[in-house]
Amino acid sequence: MSIETHLPVVGFHRFLILLCVSIPSFMINLDSNIVAVSLSSIAHSLNADFVDIEWVISAYTLTFASLVMPAGALADRYGRKRILVIGLAIFTVASFICGAAPNVTALNAARALQGVGAALLLSAALATLSHSFRGADRAKAFAFWGSVIGIAISLGPVVGGFITQHFGWVWAFYINVPVGVAMIVLVMRTLKESRDPQASKIDYLGVVTFSSSLFLITLALISGNHQGWDNARVLFEVASSAVLFTLFVWVELRQERPMLDFGVFQRPTYVGAIIAGLAYAASLLTMLTYLPIYIQSGLGYSPQRAGLLMLPIAVPLFIVPRITAAYLTHRFSGRTLLTLGLVTISVGLFWLGITVTRFDYVSMIGGLLLAGVGAGILNGETAKVAMSTIAPERAGMASGISGTVRFSGIVLGFAALGAILFHRIAASVSSGLPSDALADPVTLTRSIAAGDLSGGTLGLNSLAISSFGAGYQGILFVAAILALISALATWLLVRTADTAPDVHHSHLPVAPIRTNL
Repeated sequence: MSIETHLPVVGFHRFLILLCVSIPSFMINLDSNIVAVSLSSIAHSLNADFVDIEWVISAYTLTFASLVMPAGALADRYGRKRILVIGLAIFTVASFICGAAPNVTALNAARALQGVGAALLLSAALATLSHSFRGADRAKAFAFWGSVIGIAISLGPVVGGFITQHFGWVWAFYINVPVGVAMIVLVMRTLKESRDPQASKIDYLGVVTFSSSLFLITLALISGNHQGWDNARVLFEVASSAVLFTLFVWVELRQERPMLDFGVFQRPTYVGAIIAGLAYAASLLTMLTYLPIYIQSGLGYSPQRAGLLMLPIAVPLFIVPRITAAYLTHRFSGRTLLTLGLVTISVGLFWLGITVTRFDYVSMIGGLLLAGVGAGILNGETAKVAMSTIAPERAGMASGISGTVRFSGIVLGFAALGAILFHRIAASVSSGLPSDALADPVTLTRSIAAGDLSGGTLGLNSLAISSFGAGYQGILFVAAILALISALATWLLVRTADTAPDVHHSHLPVAPIRTNL
């Protein structure tokens, strides 16, 4: 047990603590989804190609995923409130720089800085949540947190489309500034400091080896699309990543107080929850970026309309966590809920993969709804199951691992699916391009992947459209298979006894969570 006094929060103060830990997470997810709808406008405004578009997302999620686990260790060592405030400050300043960026290089650099701030604030927020709420209250708190994330994901496409169309994409970043300032004030006035008294030093070698390994493998996945998978530089990046990750494992096993305690992976339930979280991120959360591009470029809708058309997948992310908390958690084990969520996502993605080549939005609605329902089940449940298996004293490490898994899944999933998208489009272009065509296949493939379906050369519009559809069908089927395989692994690993239904949680209302949580 941590030596500091556990904060006896009640009533309105407890509600404010929930806001302090939930709104920073809200900002992170809202920002990601606002930017997703704005990507096409950013590409046109800054003359960015497919690689640049990838890095608008990857620069942010890469630094985020690379640093969220080290950030958890920092929160344990130096205090969760302090790290939360620092993270908010960095995220707010970086958001302003993103909006003011004069070119795509500056934007991507600012996005990387934004990811640093996001890593700090998310780890500290989840650690504070785990520390401040215990027992049945923790399940309610995570349900509240999951609902707030759902709101962010629901609002993201709509707000992003509206802002991009009426004010310009720069305001997708500027909107974070007043919210960030207000949150810093609220955190300073509300939270009490907490830390792990046994966290005496930072595992700097672990930080460097882990972050560098993740950076290099993501860089290889993105570079391989354009330089070729047999390119010496790409192969060097893959090999270096493997060596650095091996070194990271070696370092952690010899630390008295490691940044990542590998002992947690001896618990099958924890491993199953981690797999579920990774698959959820890689298969579904990445689609919240890819699908708005498809809706705008493939179906021809405006950014605002594209945001509205994402609601069938986004709204369940707000509603379903509350239904799950109210009616399912006291009837079904965490094992059942995690597996059900992944299977539902898989069915939804298969539906989308079958219909995506028709370029007919109505036929896709059922798949969008199913994927959203599955995501809603998983949104709070994955974090709750994973965090419940680790002692509260190591809440920073636990939150760091959970955050790393989710955003590593987004980074690697986005890059890997991007590679598949590029490969499928290239194969379709290669097989369909007339022998007498003047268009360069590589250039045409890049423009199609970036959402330009004009064909570049007269007469190639139909080829561009069919290739675009083939590419999206490929990534949807791959994501669906990943979710299905992960559902089986989760069912086999997670123990029902470890995730038994919460019988004390049976009367949680579906109405907005009250302040007497």
